[in-house]
Order: sequence, then structure tokens, then C-alpha cells
Amino acid sequence: MSNHYNHPYHLVDYSPWPLTGAIGTMTLMTGMVKWFHNSNMNLLTLGYIIVILTMYQWWRDISREGTFQGKHTSFVLKGLRWGMILFIISEIFFFISFFWAFFHSSLSPNIEIGSSWPPSNITPFNPFQIPLLNTIILITSGVTITWAHHALMENNFSQTKHSLLMTILLGIYFTILQMYEYHEASFTIADSIYGSTFFVATGFHGLHVLIGTIFLITCFIRLLFYHFSNKHHFGFEAAAWYWHFVDVIWLFLYISIYWWGN
Repeated sequence: MSNHYNHPYHLVDYSPWPLTGAIGTMTLMTGMVKWFHNSNMNLLTLGYIIVILTMYQWWRDISREGTFQGKHTSFVLKGLRWGMILFIISEIFFFISFFWAFFHSSLSPNIEIGSSWPPSNITPFNPFQIPLLNTIILITSGVTITWAHHALMENNFSQTKHSLLMTILLGIYFTILQMYEYHEASFTIADSIYGSTFFVATGFHGLHVLIGTIFLITCFIRLLFYHFSNKHHFGFEAAAWYWHFVDVIWLFLYISIYWWGN
């Protein structure tokens, strides 16, 4: 079969990873239900193993295509950029639904929650303690990831590695503080609409921070193997876009839920 094409597109090779990813996700969700009801984590653990192995091997294949096989041409990169932009837009609308639920209930609290916001039985967090520290951490991480991007554009790999590592450590620090805040919370997700909107909105944001941190760790490993150059580094650029999206969403969460909603 000829390897010469008359089009600039990259038609991906046959891959088992979409199928194994779907099987892993189904196993993970089924295992989570089993864990909730039977306190048995066997199926949940199996689901995690399948998903993690699929992620590693799928990302490995994409890295090979773009770095070693030269299949990510400028035309393909344009499509990848638009794909990432549309993905982030879909994530924005995902969070808009949570803000909609929050403001729908907070601007006109009904009689079931005491006609007040926060509800009378809720003791909210002080916005000038851990939430403010987390805000400073994420804003700082936005500065360090931008620093890493500019250093990479100037072929300064030493500064790129240092600033990217700082961003990863700040993301991990944010997650640890968020876990501590949840542990110290005086209310749960079952405590009226306030608890539901608070934990769903901040919880999904925390999940996005975890995903973004994994994204950045993957880029850091690729950077150590010199997969990026100042002209060919869309994997890193996409991670930076995603991290900035996470930063901006947190600012809206802090202002609306922690500060205004308090």
C-alpha cells in the first residue's frame, strides 16, 4: 500500500484505545456504583487500571505521531487548535449550568430554605482564609505557566522546566488545600441547594485541576525527552490553554460562591 497522500489531513491509524477507553469508563462507573452500595472496590480498581493504561498508551501513540512520524503538519495543527478551542467552550457552558443553578437559588431563595441565602442552617466558609489562598495559588500558577510558554518560545529549556515544575507543584498544593477544606466543611452535599451547588461546582472544578495537573505532568515528561521545540509544541500550548481556563473558572467561583454568596 502506498504511503503517499494527495491531501494534507492526518487520517489516524486503526487503534484499540477508543474501545478500551469505553470499556474502562464503563467498568469504572459500574465499580463506583458497586463501591457506593456494597463497599467493594474490586471492580472500581479494575476500571482505574484499564483507564490509566489506555491513557498512557493512547497519549504515547499521539506523541509518536506528532514528534517522530511528522504527521502533525501545520494544517493538522490548525484542526487540533480549533478542536481544543471548541472543547474549552463546551467546558465553559458546562460550568455555566452550575452558576445558573447557584444564582437561580441565591437571588430568590424560597421559603423551604428559610427565604435567606445562605440558608439559615448553613455556616459558609470564610472567603478570606483558604479560598483566598487558593485564589492566589491559581493566579500564581497562571503566571508560571505563561513564563514556561514564553521560555519555550525562546528555546530556554532550563527556565521552561523550572516554571512548568512550579506550575505542577502549585496545582498539587491547590488540590491538597481543597481536600482539607472539604474535610473541615460544616455542611455536606445533601444540605439544601447551597450544599449541592457548592460541592458540585467546586468539586468539578477540583476534578478539572486534577486533569490539568496530569496534563502538565505529561508535558513535563515530554519536555525532559525534548519532544517540544519553539515551533512545534502544541501539546504544551493546549495544556496551557486548559490551565488558564481552570484559573478563570476559579475566579468566577471565588467571587460568586465564596465571596458574594457569603
